[in-house]
Amino acid sequence: MGEDTDVVIEPVTIAASGANLAGQLYTPGDAQPRLAIAIHPATGVAQSYYAKFARWLAADRQAAILTYDYRDMGLSARGPMKHSRASMSDWGVRDQSAALDLLCERYPSLPVWVIGHSLGGMCVPWHAKADRIQRLVAVASGKPHFTRHPLHFVPAVMLFWFVLGPLTTWLFGYLPGKFSGIGADLPANAFWQWRRWCLSRDFHRVDWGSAMPMPDLTRMTGEVTLTAISDDVMMTPDSVRRLAEYYPAATRIEFREITPGGAGLKTIGHLRIFSESCRAAWPAILDDSGQAARDAA
Repeated sequence: MGEDTDVVIEPVTIAASGANLAGQLYTPGDAQPRLAIAIHPATGVAQSYYAKFARWLAADRQAAILTYDYRDMGLSARGPMKHSRASMSDWGVRDQSAALDLLCERYPSLPVWVIGHSLGGMCVPWHAKADRIQRLVAVASGKPHFTRHPLHFVPAVMLFWFVLGPLTTWLFGYLPGKFSGIGADLPANAFWQWRRWCLSRDFHRVDWGSAMPMPDLTRMTGEVTLTAISDDVMMTPDSVRRLAEYYPAATRIEFREITPGGAGLKTIGHLRIFSESCRAAWPAILDDSGQAARDAA
Protein backbone atom coordinates (compact mmCIF):
# COMPACT_ATOMS: atom_id res chain seq x y z
CA MET A 1 0.00 0.00 0.00
CA GLY A 2 1.02 3.64 0.26
CA GLU A 3 -0.89 5.36 -2.57
CA ASP A 4 -3.11 8.08 -1.13
CA THR A 5 -5.61 7.57 -3.95
CA ASP A 6 -6.61 4.14 -2.59
CA VAL A 7 -8.60 5.68 0.26
CA VAL A 8 -12.35 5.88 0.92
CA ILE A 9 -13.64 8.98 2.76
CA GLU A 10 -16.92 8.77 4.66
CA PRO A 11 -18.56 11.78 6.36
CA VAL A 12 -19.59 11.02 9.94
CA THR A 13 -21.45 12.88 12.68
CA ILE A 14 -20.05 12.66 16.19
CA ALA A 15 -22.55 13.13 19.00
CA ALA A 16 -20.74 15.05 21.71
CA SER A 17 -22.29 16.41 24.89
CA GLY A 18 -24.17 19.52 23.77
CA ALA A 19 -23.00 19.44 20.14
CA ASN A 20 -22.85 17.42 16.94
CA LEU A 21 -19.40 17.40 15.38
CA ALA A 22 -18.61 17.02 11.68
CA GLY A 23 -16.04 14.33 10.98
CA GLN A 24 -14.43 12.32 8.20
CA LEU A 25 -13.47 8.64 8.32
CA TYR A 26 -10.61 7.62 6.02
CA THR A 27 -10.23 3.91 5.27
CA PRO A 28 -7.97 1.94 2.91
CA GLY A 29 -10.01 1.29 -0.21
CA ASP A 30 -8.71 -2.15 -1.12
CA ALA A 31 -8.34 -3.83 2.29
CA GLN A 32 -9.85 -4.08 5.75
CA PRO A 33 -8.22 -1.72 8.26
CA ARG A 34 -5.88 -3.29 10.77
CA LEU A 35 -5.75 -0.30 13.09
CA ALA A 36 -8.06 2.59 14.08
CA ILE A 37 -6.61 6.05 14.76
CA ALA A 38 -8.30 9.21 16.03
CA ILE A 39 -6.59 12.50 15.18
CA HIS A 40 -7.36 15.07 17.88
CA PRO A 41 -6.66 18.51 16.39
CA ALA A 42 -4.79 21.46 17.81
CA THR A 43 -6.58 24.56 19.08
CA GLY A 44 -8.32 26.36 16.22
CA VAL A 45 -7.05 23.96 13.55
CA ALA A 46 -9.66 22.61 11.12
CA GLN A 47 -9.82 18.92 10.25
CA SER A 48 -9.19 19.84 6.60
CA TYR A 49 -5.61 20.63 7.59
CA TYR A 50 -5.07 16.97 8.56
CA ALA A 51 -6.77 15.56 5.42
CA LYS A 52 -3.65 14.74 3.39
CA PHE A 53 -1.90 13.29 6.44
CA ALA A 54 -5.00 11.16 7.13
CA ARG A 55 -5.10 9.91 3.53
CA TRP A 56 -1.41 9.03 3.69
CA LEU A 57 -1.85 7.31 7.04
CA ALA A 58 -4.86 5.28 5.90
CA ALA A 59 -3.02 4.03 2.83
CA ASP A 60 0.46 3.62 4.29
CA ARG A 61 -0.58 2.03 7.60
CA GLN A 62 -3.75 0.25 6.40
CA ALA A 63 -5.68 2.09 9.09
CA ALA A 64 -9.07 3.71 9.66
CA ILE A 65 -8.44 7.39 10.45
CA LEU A 66 -10.96 9.72 12.10
CA THR A 67 -10.64 13.48 11.76
CA TYR A 68 -13.16 16.05 12.99
CA ASP A 69 -13.77 19.68 13.91
CA TYR A 70 -14.31 20.82 17.47
CA ARG A 71 -17.66 22.39 18.32
CA ASP A 72 -18.16 25.82 16.76
CA MET A 73 -15.06 25.36 14.61
CA GLY A 74 -14.67 24.45 10.92
CA LEU A 75 -17.52 22.29 9.61
CA SER A 76 -18.90 21.98 13.16
CA ALA A 77 -19.63 25.72 13.33
CA ARG A 78 -23.29 26.62 13.82
CA GLY A 79 -23.29 30.42 14.00
CA PRO A 80 -21.24 33.59 14.52
CA MET A 81 -18.15 33.08 16.65
CA LYS A 82 -19.19 35.83 19.08
CA HIS A 83 -22.19 33.68 20.05
CA SER A 84 -20.10 30.60 20.84
CA ARG A 85 -19.73 29.53 24.46
CA ALA A 86 -17.23 26.76 23.69
CA SER A 87 -14.21 26.40 25.96
CA MET A 88 -10.91 24.56 25.77
CA SER A 89 -12.28 21.95 28.16
CA ASP A 90 -15.33 21.46 25.90
CA TRP A 91 -12.93 20.59 23.10
CA GLY A 92 -10.43 18.56 25.11
CA VAL A 93 -12.83 16.71 27.42
CA ARG A 94 -16.20 16.42 25.65
CA ASP A 95 -15.34 16.54 21.95
CA GLN A 96 -12.17 14.45 22.02
CA SER A 97 -13.87 11.86 24.22
CA ALA A 98 -16.87 11.66 21.86
CA ALA A 99 -14.62 11.19 18.84
CA LEU A 100 -12.77 8.37 20.58
CA ASP A 101 -16.11 6.79 21.56
CA LEU A 102 -17.26 6.75 17.93
CA LEU A 103 -14.02 5.17 16.71
CA CYS A 104 -14.10 2.49 19.42
CA GLU A 105 -17.74 1.66 18.69
CA ARG A 106 -17.09 1.51 14.96
CA TYR A 107 -14.06 -0.78 15.36
CA PRO A 108 -14.54 -2.76 18.59
CA SER A 109 -11.98 -5.43 17.71
CA LEU A 110 -9.16 -3.25 16.32
CA PRO A 111 -6.21 -1.75 18.19
CA VAL A 112 -6.91 1.95 18.79
CA TRP A 113 -4.36 4.73 18.64
CA VAL A 114 -4.64 8.47 19.16
CA ILE A 115 -2.53 11.10 17.44
CA GLY A 116 -2.96 14.32 19.37
CA HIS A 117 -1.66 17.62 18.04
CA SER A 118 -1.03 20.23 20.76
CA LEU A 119 -4.37 20.38 22.67
CA GLY A 120 -5.09 16.98 21.12
CA GLY A 121 -2.63 15.21 23.41
CA MET A 122 -3.36 17.01 26.66
CA CYS A 123 -6.72 15.66 27.80
CA VAL A 124 -6.78 11.87 27.33
CA PRO A 125 -7.18 11.18 31.10
CA TRP A 126 -10.73 12.56 30.83
CA HIS A 127 -11.78 10.24 27.99
CA ALA A 128 -14.15 7.45 29.00
CA LYS A 129 -12.53 4.95 26.63
CA ALA A 130 -8.92 5.93 27.31
CA ASP A 131 -8.34 2.32 28.41
CA ARG A 132 -8.88 1.26 24.78
CA ILE A 133 -5.94 3.35 23.58
CA GLN A 134 -3.00 1.11 22.76
CA ARG A 135 -0.78 4.05 21.89
CA LEU A 136 -0.97 7.83 22.25
CA VAL A 137 1.31 9.86 19.98
CA ALA A 138 1.27 13.41 21.36
CA VAL A 139 2.83 15.81 18.83
CA ALA A 140 3.88 19.31 19.91
CA SER A 141 1.72 18.71 22.97
CA GLY A 142 2.91 19.53 26.44
CA LYS A 143 2.56 21.51 29.64
CA PRO A 144 3.44 25.08 28.60
CA HIS A 145 3.87 28.20 30.67
CA PHE A 146 4.37 31.74 29.41
CA THR A 147 7.90 31.76 30.86
CA ARG A 148 8.96 28.53 29.11
CA HIS A 149 9.62 29.94 25.67
CA PRO A 150 12.89 30.94 24.00
CA LEU A 151 13.92 34.41 25.16
CA HIS A 152 13.45 35.97 21.74
CA PHE A 153 9.81 34.81 21.70
CA VAL A 154 8.89 35.99 25.21
CA PRO A 155 8.00 39.61 24.22
CA ALA A 156 5.46 38.33 21.66
CA VAL A 157 4.00 35.96 24.25
CA MET A 158 3.68 38.72 26.85
CA LEU A 159 2.06 41.04 24.30
CA PHE A 160 -0.44 38.34 23.34
CA TRP A 161 -1.48 37.19 26.83
CA PHE A 162 -1.49 40.58 28.55
CA VAL A 163 -2.46 43.07 25.82
CA LEU A 164 -3.66 41.97 22.37
CA GLY A 165 -5.50 38.80 23.41
CA PRO A 166 -7.54 40.28 26.27
CA LEU A 167 -8.19 43.59 24.51
CA THR A 168 -9.39 42.15 21.19
CA THR A 169 -11.45 39.42 22.86
CA TRP A 170 -13.16 42.04 25.01
CA LEU A 171 -13.78 44.32 22.02
CA PHE A 172 -15.06 41.71 19.54
CA GLY A 173 -16.61 39.13 21.88
CA TYR A 174 -14.20 36.52 20.49
CA LEU A 175 -10.50 36.32 19.63
CA PRO A 176 -9.99 37.29 15.95
CA GLY A 177 -7.74 34.96 14.00
CA LYS A 178 -5.19 37.60 13.09
CA PHE A 179 -4.43 38.00 16.79
CA SER A 180 -4.70 34.33 17.84
CA GLY A 181 -1.32 33.26 16.47
CA ILE A 182 -2.99 30.33 14.70
CA GLY A 183 -5.02 32.19 12.10
CA ALA A 184 -8.42 31.04 13.36
CA ASP A 185 -11.07 32.92 15.30
CA LEU A 186 -11.57 31.49 18.80
CA PRO A 187 -14.55 31.71 21.17
CA ALA A 188 -14.09 34.07 24.10
CA ASN A 189 -14.46 31.29 26.69
CA ALA A 190 -11.78 29.26 24.91
CA PHE A 191 -9.37 32.20 24.93
CA TRP A 192 -9.87 33.03 28.59
CA GLN A 193 -9.44 29.41 29.68
CA TRP A 194 -6.41 28.96 27.42
CA ARG A 195 -4.91 32.11 28.96
CA ARG A 196 -5.61 30.87 32.50
CA TRP A 197 -3.88 27.57 31.77
CA CYS A 198 -0.79 29.13 30.19
CA LEU A 199 -0.38 31.66 33.00
CA SER A 200 -0.44 28.89 35.63
CA ARG A 201 2.55 26.65 36.29
CA ASP A 202 0.04 23.86 36.95
CA PHE A 203 -1.45 24.41 33.46
CA HIS A 204 -4.98 22.90 33.21
CA ARG A 205 -4.71 21.47 36.74
CA VAL A 206 -5.84 24.93 37.84
CA ASP A 207 -9.34 23.99 36.54
CA TRP A 208 -9.54 20.42 37.86
CA GLY A 209 -12.66 19.97 39.97
CA SER A 210 -14.14 23.30 38.81
CA ALA A 211 -14.25 24.21 35.10
CA MET A 212 -13.09 20.64 34.37
CA PRO A 213 -14.08 17.40 36.11
CA MET A 214 -11.35 15.59 38.01
CA PRO A 215 -9.41 13.36 35.60
CA ASP A 216 -8.79 9.65 36.10
CA LEU A 217 -5.03 9.39 35.69
CA THR A 218 -5.22 5.58 35.82
CA ARG A 219 -7.23 5.30 32.58
CA MET A 220 -4.42 5.64 30.07
CA THR A 221 -2.39 2.46 30.44
CA GLY A 222 -1.13 2.18 26.87
CA GLU A 223 2.12 3.49 25.43
CA VAL A 224 2.73 7.22 25.22
CA THR A 225 5.07 8.82 22.71
CA LEU A 226 5.84 12.47 23.43
CA THR A 227 7.03 14.06 20.19
CA ALA A 228 8.63 17.50 20.23
CA ILE A 229 9.63 19.68 17.28
CA SER A 230 13.08 21.14 17.86
CA ASP A 231 12.26 24.58 16.40
CA ASP A 232 8.83 24.88 18.04
CA VAL A 233 8.91 28.12 20.05
CA MET A 234 5.29 27.73 21.22
CA MET A 235 5.72 24.24 22.74
CA THR A 236 9.36 23.67 23.53
CA PRO A 237 10.85 20.19 23.99
CA ASP A 238 11.02 20.91 27.74
CA SER A 239 7.27 21.63 27.85
CA VAL A 240 6.60 18.44 25.86
CA ARG A 241 8.55 16.35 28.38
CA ARG A 242 6.42 17.77 31.21
CA LEU A 243 3.27 16.25 29.70
CA ALA A 244 4.41 12.87 31.07
CA GLU A 245 3.06 13.76 34.52
CA TYR A 246 -0.51 13.39 33.22
CA TYR A 247 0.14 9.77 32.18
CA PRO A 248 1.53 8.06 35.30
CA ALA A 249 -0.16 4.71 34.50
CA ALA A 250 1.24 4.44 30.97
CA THR A 251 2.95 1.16 30.13
CA ARG A 252 5.81 3.10 28.60
CA ILE A 253 6.56 6.76 27.96
CA GLU A 254 9.02 7.65 25.23
CA PHE A 255 10.28 11.10 24.29
CA ARG A 256 11.26 11.90 20.71
CA GLU A 257 12.39 15.07 18.99
CA ILE A 258 11.90 15.78 15.30
CA THR A 259 14.38 18.19 13.73
CA PRO A 260 13.78 20.03 10.45
CA GLY A 261 17.18 18.98 9.14
CA GLY A 262 16.42 15.31 9.82
CA ALA A 263 13.53 15.55 7.36
CA GLY A 264 15.39 17.72 4.85
CA LEU A 265 13.39 20.82 5.83
CA LYS A 266 14.43 24.31 6.85
CA THR A 267 11.71 24.84 9.46
CA ILE A 268 8.73 23.02 10.95
CA GLY A 269 7.55 24.91 14.04
CA HIS A 270 4.40 24.27 16.04
CA LEU A 271 1.67 23.99 13.41
CA ARG A 272 3.30 22.93 10.12
CA ILE A 273 4.20 19.33 10.96
CA PHE A 274 1.01 17.85 9.45
CA SER A 275 1.04 20.06 6.34
CA GLU A 276 1.87 18.80 2.86
CA SER A 277 5.03 20.92 2.93
CA CYS A 278 6.31 18.78 5.83
CA ARG A 279 5.34 15.44 4.29
CA ALA A 280 8.94 14.26 4.53
CA ALA A 281 8.61 14.42 8.33
CA TRP A 282 5.43 12.33 8.55
CA PRO A 283 7.14 8.93 8.93
CA ALA A 284 9.04 10.30 11.92
CA ILE A 285 5.76 11.02 13.72
CA LEU A 286 5.01 7.30 14.02
CA ASP A 287 8.53 5.98 13.52
CA ASP A 288 8.19 2.17 13.85
CA SER A 289 4.39 2.23 14.11
CA GLY A 290 3.81 0.63 10.74
CA GLN A 291 5.52 -2.56 11.86
CA ALA A 292 3.86 -2.33 15.26
CA ALA A 293 0.45 -2.14 13.61
CA ARG A 294 1.17 -5.23 11.53
CA ASP A 295 2.38 -7.10 14.60
CA ALA A 296 -0.73 -6.06 16.57
CA ALA A 297 -3.00 -7.25 13.78
